Amino acid sequence: MPRTQAIFFTWTTYGTWLRGDMRGWVDDGIVLPADPCIEAADRARMKHTVFTLHPNHLFAVGQAMGASLRSRMKLRILALTIQTWHVHLVVAATSRSLSDIVKCAKDAVRWHLRLDRPLWTAKYDKRFCFSPSSTRSRVDYVERHNVRVGLPARPWGFIE
Repeated sequence: MPRTQAIFFTWTTYGTWLRGDMRGWVDDGIVLPADPCIEAADRARMKHTVFTLHPNHLFAVGQAMGASLRSRMKLRILALTIQTWHVHLVVAATSRSLSDIVKCAKDAVRWHLRLDRPLWTAKYDKRFCFSPSSTRSRVDYVERHNVRVGLPARPWGFIE
């Protein structure tokens, strides 16, 4: 099996993509079809309102997240986008625990925003890149998200 070259992460803000969502949803890496009953049950269990990031805060949130990942985890960040309802992050291969990476990123935003409520979904999706072309494809995907919201493809200085 080829060695991992990069890891592509995705996670969403609280309540923006529930199980059963009409866009499909992922469980244990398997994309599942819409199920309005499951979605309604999850929505009824929510203890807080849906959370989205304000568009004016996206750059600062990305700066806080990236600075924390670089200083605390010593990660090489290949791409990052902060959207109002989700995050995509590509990091170079690392021996760090994937759950620790996501926790560090999520905690950095919580600290930055100083909000006393859930900001993120508990889980996250991860995809491993085993070739330069796979890595480049994921990086391009993330960079297109930045351009769509009016930012440069690589808006932060910590992106390699």
